[in-house]
Parts: sequence; structure tokens; C-alpha cells
Amino acid sequence: MMIHDLTVRADALVVTWSDATTTDFPTIWLRDNCPSGFHPQTQERLLDLLSLEETPVLVSAGHEGHVVRLGYADGHVSDMPVSLLSGHRPGTRAADPAAVEARLWWAEHSVARVPAASILGDDTGLANWMRLTASDGLSIVEHVEDRAGAGVDLAERIGFLRKTNFGTTFEVINKPDPNNLAYTSVALPLHTDLPNQEVPPGYQFLHCLANEATGGGSIFADGFAMAEDLRREDAQAFELLSTVDIPFRFHDGEADIQVHKPVITLDGAGEVIEIRYNAHLAGIFDMPADVMPAYYRAYRAYMARTRDARYRITLKLKAGEMVVFDNRRVLHGRESFDPSTGFRHLHGCYVDRGEFASKLRLLSRQAGVTEAA
Repeated sequence: MMIHDLTVRADALVVTWSDATTTDFPTIWLRDNCPSGFHPQTQERLLDLLSLEETPVLVSAGHEGHVVRLGYADGHVSDMPVSLLSGHRPGTRAADPAAVEARLWWAEHSVARVPAASILGDDTGLANWMRLTASDGLSIVEHVEDRAGAGVDLAERIGFLRKTNFGTTFEVINKPDPNNLAYTSVALPLHTDLPNQEVPPGYQFLHCLANEATGGGSIFADGFAMAEDLRREDAQAFELLSTVDIPFRFHDGEADIQVHKPVITLDGAGEVIEIRYNAHLAGIFDMPADVMPAYYRAYRAYMARTRDARYRITLKLKAGEMVVFDNRRVLHGRESFDPSTGFRHLHGCYVDRGEFASKLRLLSRQAGVTEAA
């Protein structure tokens, strides 16, 4: 966006853009973001905000090319890039390549499938797959090599693995002494993993190495879609699930990890950004007694949606397939299986949302540099 005109006020700069819209920039914001206040290499802030007047007085402004020059009553001069002003208008969030809009889905949704070679082959394939996975919260990678580390190789194309009390990687197999229901052959209702953690893991990678047993189908549902349907159909239940904290706890001989958090987390704009739902790890509800009956009704309303066929996708992973999903959005589960009929083995790991978002921004920046060149 180009600048058409500048208007100087003592407490603000008013920019009129080429499309005739205007933006007010308070002088304290302008001084706080003057390029001279940032380290030239690291771009970290060096300016001491308390060294400024509460409302610095602007006395002059002019623009030439891609720079706006501002003069203040105390003698300070700022050269502000037009791109900085245009890209950071007060009241509007700056563009973020990692801010991929969630596309809600229900049972009729067709899960996207991407060959492993396209993710490993180049950054364009990686970026396309990541944006697709971020949008749907779920994808399947096909033709993954037949070795335990092959899924990890794909996950590490994104970033560091998240270590939990179950390790950096984990094996989903039937174990003789399980400390988690995932390590049994029983059915697993839809849930999110580790809601007892202060920050639950972000993206989960489950690489199927063998799935020969009878049963053992994988089940998925969009937790955001269920939450939005609940908001529309039962506003009171939605409000309780998004405002009342409940206890989540995992404990065994090595760990005792617990938090109080809501089932539905909203951002400042009221948008759903996280689901914590795991009936097996929910602790003893401890909200006030007069809230409890209404809360149980709300909790049961969300639970009923996890059993509703209109939300659920069931598929049986084959050896060489890897399912990838946002654990803080997509609920997953499993049908029971008979271990006497064959071996079932999934190799898993997590990559946090922050690592995922960082990689998307880096890939976008690299693509921009390539296009400019």
C-alpha cells in the first residue's frame, strides 16, 4: 500500500493511504517501533520504553520513496519504512504465514493423502502438505519406508520432537504391563492426548508398521466442528465448557502430572483454538456444587457428540501409512482388536504447534526470497 498523505498531530501521525483509507498511529507506538531502537543484527528491542515521555510530541512528517521521516519535539528523528506502517496498522494483526484458517469437517470428509516422497523431496512439497494439514488438522502420508525411524524423519522435516513422560517416541502396541490404555487391545473412545500437560503436544505422527489383527480401526473427529455445533445448538453448555476449569491427571510410578483447564479454549476474539478432552484422564470435578449439575449436562453434551456418527471418520491404517493430526484439535480413538489374529504396531512422536508454525514462516520467507530472485 502506498501513502497518499500524512497529517501531523501532537499525539499521533495520521496516514492516508492510496485507497483513501486512513490509519492513526499514536506517537508512543511510533517511538517504540523506531528502527533505531532495535539491534541491527538480532532485531531484538534495545529501547527502554520508560526512557520516553508518556506521549512523545510529533512536530513534523514527510515521506520519500519507501521511508517516512518523523521529527519530534525532543529532537529525535525516526526513519520509518512504509512497509512497517502498512503491515502493522493498529487494530489489525500483521499477516502471518502460519495462521492457516481451520476448515471444519464432519463424517463425510475425505482425508487428504500425500506421498512421503513429496514431503522429503523439496520445501515446496513440504509447505503444501503442512498448510493442508494445518487447515484440516488431519492428513495421511503414504508410502512411508518400512522402518521405525521413517516417520520420525518426516516429523523432523518440520522441527524438534516433543519429549513427554512417555519418551521422545513411543510404540503403540499391546503390552503385558501397560501404564496407558493405548498399550492395550481395548477400544479407545475419542480423545486428545495428554490434556494433563500444561501445554499438550501439538501435532501427532503415527506411523503404521503393521496392522494385521482383526479390528483396530482408527477413528478421528474434528473437535472444533463439535465445539462450534455445540456453541450454535447449546450456548450455555458451550460457555460452561469454555470457562470452567476441570482437573486432568496422569499418574504412574514415574510421574504425576495434572492441571486445571477448560475443555474448550478460546482466543481473545472468542475463536476455538484448543480442545482438551479425555474422559479417562479427567480428574474428580471440583467446581462449586451449584455449578456441578449444569456442568455435567454440558460435559455430557460434548461427550455425546464424540459418539455421534455424523462427526466420526473410521479407517484402518495400512503398513506404510502415517496419520498426522493436530492433537489439540482432532480427537482420535481406536476400535478394539484381537491380538491373537495378528500384530498391530504404530510408531509415534509429536511436534509442537510452535515448531510447526515456525517452519511454515521460514518456508514462506524462503519462497519469497526465491521469487524475488
